Amino acid sequence: MSETESKQVVSLLSGCLKEDRNAQRKLYKLFYGYAMSICVRYSKDAEEAREVLNDGFLKVFTRLDQYDNRKPFKGWLRRIMINTALDNYRHNLKHYYLSDVEDNSPAAEDFGAEQQLGYDDLILLIRKLSPAYRAVFNLYAIDGYTHEEIAAMLHISVGTSKSNLAKARANLREALKKSRIDEHKQYV
Repeated sequence: MSETESKQVVSLLSGCLKEDRNAQRKLYKLFYGYAMSICVRYSKDAEEAREVLNDGFLKVFTRLDQYDNRKPFKGWLRRIMINTALDNYRHNLKHYYLSDVEDNSPAAEDFGAEQQLGYDDLILLIRKLSPAYRAVFNLYAIDGYTHEEIAAMLHISVGTSKSNLAKARANLREALKKSRIDEHKQYV
């Protein structure tokens, strides 16, 4: 973030602390894309991602006095969005059902054989994982948490975290095979 952008964020944060709605709106718009990219990874669809995003920003605005301005705001925002997504996962856990691998695999026509796997395609495949597998995969593979940290966050055992990660990876590999993406061409 440039020095000008940093000053803008500091100014907006100051306004948000004073409950200035205009500053809140500008901060929301400034970090919308970044925050949404986090929420999308943990949500089953765009609607749920928007719900998590809005809940996350509500937490940002109500807990802004807890933010340590010696640290980057973006990191604090990231942590809130991840925790909000995990809260949503835990809250809706009773509504989620395990689904079969065949139900989670994308249709073969979703990807051409020559097409490389892009970000949107990867997010689509991750979204089709069961909620438990998706949460562990995102926390470990994308956000860099350890199995011990994941176990504490999701209230599961370390072994369950490792098992869910292995199963998520297996499901993703199977989905890639079924969609006829040549994995070797992706890296050429």
